[in-house]
Amino acid sequence: MYTITSKWFAHKKTLLITIFVLIFALAAYVRLDFLLSVNHKVSHDTLNYDIMVRQLLEKGIYAYKDTQSNAQVTPGYPLFMAAIYKLVDYQHHDPFPYIRYIQVVISLVTLWLIYSVARKLSGRTVSMIVLLISSVYPPFIWSNGAVLTETLACFFLMLYIRLQLEAFERRTRTLALLSGAAMGLLVLTRPEFLILIAPVYGLYWLWKKEFRLTLKLLLFTCIGTGIVLAPWVIRNIVTLHEVVIASTQVNPFAAGTYPDKNYNDGLVDRHGKTQMEVAKERLKIGFTQHTWQFVKWYTVGKLKYIYSNMYFGSGHSPLYRVLPSPLGSLLHVALVWFCPVALVASLRKWKQPLTLMMLIVAVMTVTRLAFVPEFRYNYTAMPLIIMLDAAAGIAILRWAWQKWTRSSNSRKGAVTYAESTGKS
Repeated sequence: MYTITSKWFAHKKTLLITIFVLIFALAAYVRLDFLLSVNHKVSHDTLNYDIMVRQLLEKGIYAYKDTQSNAQVTPGYPLFMAAIYKLVDYQHHDPFPYIRYIQVVISLVTLWLIYSVARKLSGRTVSMIVLLISSVYPPFIWSNGAVLTETLACFFLMLYIRLQLEAFERRTRTLALLSGAAMGLLVLTRPEFLILIAPVYGLYWLWKKEFRLTLKLLLFTCIGTGIVLAPWVIRNIVTLHEVVIASTQVNPFAAGTYPDKNYNDGLVDRHGKTQMEVAKERLKIGFTQHTWQFVKWYTVGKLKYIYSNMYFGSGHSPLYRVLPSPLGSLLHVALVWFCPVALVASLRKWKQPLTLMMLIVAVMTVTRLAFVPEFRYNYTAMPLIIMLDAAAGIAILRWAWQKWTRSSNSRKGAVTYAESTGKS
């Protein structure tokens, strides 16, 4: 009996490892095939990054859309680009193809992190489903062709979540410090994620009700974040004579004050005013004189812009269909529309790590409502949405199966009793 059981578990483990390797092989194939089989377009933001990086390497000036030092964008992705530019001798070779191939490697490591987080949260079955979906979800392939922050930011986000979960489980200062360092790298790539630390630890305190432990872990997470951000903050103090923790770019916030992206609505006079002054005036007039329009825009309007379509990267031609049309779009729509069900389901047992995914999605969604809505903003949320959907979907199926089997067994029991007593 022991031998038979051992053989069964050995065969099962071998089968799971085989499936895992095949999924990863599929993921690697579609990513590389995408890079090799299409012409990649270069976005306006990428061109600005290119000018910025060349200026940094050749003149030592760190500035975005300017020739004077500034802090409009955080240095995570520009420094990533600069390292590759130097490595490949950018003056004689186009660095963009090298960046794209390195992003494929980062994408595959991120895929493993997604699987690892899903397995820690919901077990083997859910994690394999999450891995399969993530391996063929079109934006996770298309993003590798874009010389933009998405791929790197998603990697650091998943690394932070993995380390933060480990810190919560083991309760060690070292892991809290490492999770903070990962958060620092994430903020240097996409600064809006800095807001996550407070709600994440607020949720942890609600779980454990251990104030001293929560405070200790929070302190070391903040120290880890501070260590990584310190060089950037010091540079800004020395060079710009002001304290800038993240970035000074106002445009995404200001552009978000234009309902339906109508940038010529004439709501306020913009002459001689800064972007922030215009934005504040627009918000004041908008919410007092055009209340319904602005309330609608800052809720369902922006949500529709952010989540209704997949992130396409910088664009490419011909269109690379990861999945046969229209399965890619249907997959995205299904994931987004099922997410509210998954959120409600996770709230039923909120004292579990899976709720952390729900919190991060909710916090980042609300945060992004303050800025101009873009499809690219749903990109970093999608791994978490896939996890929530898969976990909720499997839980619902298990509940339905258990209910059906109990009902079936009850009917069989009633029939057996009737036969044994001679009743018809």
